[in-house]
Amino acid sequence: MTAPTPLTRALTPVGRLIGLGVDIVRQTFKPPFQLREYIEQTWFVTKVSALPTALFTIPFGATIALLLAELTRQFGAQSQTGAGAVLAIVQQAAPIVTALLIAGAGGSAVCADLGARTIREEIAAMEVLGISPIQRLVVPRVLAMATTALVLNGLATVVGVGGGYFFNVIIQGGTPGAYIASFSAIAQVSDILISEAKAALFGFTAGVVAAYRGLNPPPGAKGVGDAVNQSVVISFVLVFMINLVLTALYLELVPPKGI
Repeated sequence: MTAPTPLTRALTPVGRLIGLGVDIVRQTFKPPFQLREYIEQTWFVTKVSALPTALFTIPFGATIALLLAELTRQFGAQSQTGAGAVLAIVQQAAPIVTALLIAGAGGSAVCADLGARTIREEIAAMEVLGISPIQRLVVPRVLAMATTALVLNGLATVVGVGGGYFFNVIIQGGTPGAYIASFSAIAQVSDILISEAKAALFGFTAGVVAAYRGLNPPPGAKGVGDAVNQSVVISFVLVFMINLVLTALYLELVPPKGI
């Protein structure tokens, strides 16, 4: 039997990760659905992610508003600061911040929990008893992360826009009416929809990665810690890659307002 090539060894985890994601989607619609586990996990992920998301979004939105205000002042277009700042926060900053906090706080906890169950052979015991660990443990956790990301994206959007408004109007002396009117002139419903779609997909992706690394940790307690670190890093990379693809598709397929 020939040894696998380096390319094969590199692509095998990718295929297993995609296979796990497909299996999670399939098991989601297979009864019985673990409603109690889903509610408990949703509350847990929200509890550990909500406050950091809000606190992280304030300086993020303020930085965008301050930078755009300075750039528009140089080009004599101060009245368009609100449009640029709010659209950047809604379409880009809010879903990315939400995804990073969900992956860092919720995803690490999910990976550690599943990893500890794996090295204690609880997952193997469930399979011997004919219980699907994917349906019983993984599906509620992944759906909880996707749901929480969807909700926290709205929180991040409101907090980010509020922070940008405060720093532009109060700190830099911008005009409140111009800040709001410029956004209203070019914003559309699809901006909110793509933001929420990104957040849900980012949360689902982070959940799948956390579950995959938790179910396949290196041996020993140290292996669980390594798996947690790997899940966070992989989630961050995938989030930015997916965001690039979705943003490119959105800008290509959805015409700007008024066109």
